[in-house]
Amino acid sequence: MTARPADLEELTYLSFVDYAVAKTADALPSIDPVAMRLVLTLHRVTSALVYDLESSVHRPNGSSWPGFRVMFALWVAGPQESKRVAELSGMSRAAVSALVKTLERDGLVRRAQAAHDRRAVQLSLTEAGRQTIARVFQAHNEREQAWASVLSEDERATLIGLLEKLMHSTEATASKKRF
Repeated sequence: MTARPADLEELTYLSFVDYAVAKTADALPSIDPVAMRLVLTLHRVTSALVYDLESSVHRPNGSSWPGFRVMFALWVAGPQESKRVAELSGMSRAAVSALVKTLERDGLVRRAQAAHDRRAVQLSLTEAGRQTIARVFQAHNEREQAWASVLSEDERATLIGLLEKLMHSTEATASKKRF
């Protein structure tokens, strides 16, 4: 797979999908280019969306995408053991543990021993944490609306249905054990 330098200079993060699928299909004719395009496009759009949310909402509000994920899980689900927060936020226990130290220092999250198991750590939002996540989520949702606005209502419903189908498929479920 060799590329002409001019071709590569014109590529962007998102237009790279077309180029990568074409070059890979030429080099490996046995691959499924439609499956490749689906996964690569989904990954790239998701990464671009997360980058946009973090750079336009979370960093300007003094947070990060991982910090938002932890606080959002606690806001929606209420107080939880740290291992459960890791599961709900799609993060490792170690990442949550390290992040909670910062969130606790900033007065947004509180740690306590779980009543049922003295070894377990129960996490909860402080009042400042609840106010912060509610305020930040307003800005977060405005960006979500901007991303969704390019699709009609029917297209949004179709896309949600298709993504949920992928999310709930047997193979996808088996592969998401870390979540």
